[in-house]
Amino acid sequence: MFKPVIPREASAAILIAVFAIAAFVHPPSVADTGSESQDLDRQVQVPRQANLIELPAATTLIGDDLAPPDERPQFEISVPGFLLDETPVTVRQFRAFVEQTGYVTEAEKFGDAGVFTSGSGNWSLVSGATWEYPRGPEHEPAEDNHPVTQVSWNDANAFCRAYGARLPTEIEWERTARMGQTPDGTVFYARTRASLEARRHINVWEGIFPVLNTGEDGYLGTSPVGYFGKAPTGFTDLAGNVWEWTSSPYVPYPDDPGSTLDEGVERVQRGGSFLCDQNFCEGFRVTARSHSTPDTALMHVGFRCAADIGAGPKIGRILN
Repeated sequence: MFKPVIPREASAAILIAVFAIAAFVHPPSVADTGSESQDLDRQVQVPRQANLIELPAATTLIGDDLAPPDERPQFEISVPGFLLDETPVTVRQFRAFVEQTGYVTEAEKFGDAGVFTSGSGNWSLVSGATWEYPRGPEHEPAEDNHPVTQVSWNDANAFCRAYGARLPTEIEWERTARMGQTPDGTVFYARTRASLEARRHINVWEGIFPVLNTGEDGYLGTSPVGYFGKAPTGFTDLAGNVWEWTSSPYVPYPDDPGSTLDEGVERVQRGGSFLCDQNFCEGFRVTARSHSTPDTALMHVGFRCAADIGAGPKIGRILN
């Protein structure tokens, strides 16, 4: 049964009684048409127009003992080398995939998806909200150079696999972000407040959450990928803009968060979004974890692909 898990931003607001969240559930007869069983084996013929960066094998810290309980305890782990997308997958890239394969997202099959309303602070299912119209057909369409949203974990997984790639584990995602999340190399931790200068380089909530979003960073919603510059590693959007799906099941540390489990287990999202406010969730922190069921689609969640070193040519262009 489809049961969207309310994202961390909403959970924080509930705790301080700022606003109420509507519970929404799709009937099993609709959920049974989910994408994983019928679309995982779709393959494209044209290589993906995307850049990937190679990260060498390394030992990295994961988690933070000063962070919320699901980010503890901190531990050390060795990570093999891998490739990761320079940016989140864009609307243009996702459209190319749809045009080549005829893929239909779960939001399109369900007929609605999760949309947040600023001011009232409510999440609701909006009819016709899809990757092309993240807030619904009555609102502006998604721009080609913005990260694609309203894609479920199943949708994201099908996309990456069609190109011979995969979703990154949350270990790989955090290993990357710990090398710098902004152009000046800032890494956002639980124990430090984000400086005004650092926040100029990420797309997060500006104003009073959830009542007023001033858009001082130039965007009330998603921003073009890479708009706020590249981290020293060459990656973009590792803090804010959109939460990003990972392959990892949402399990307590120190269980194996790098593993993949059966369909139905909630999956971890990383990186925060344009709805994150540092006075509440600080979801853009390097160790912050959000999670949803694999068939959940929301207007502030996207993804990027990873691949093993030596993957085939369809994954995209590997940067030196």
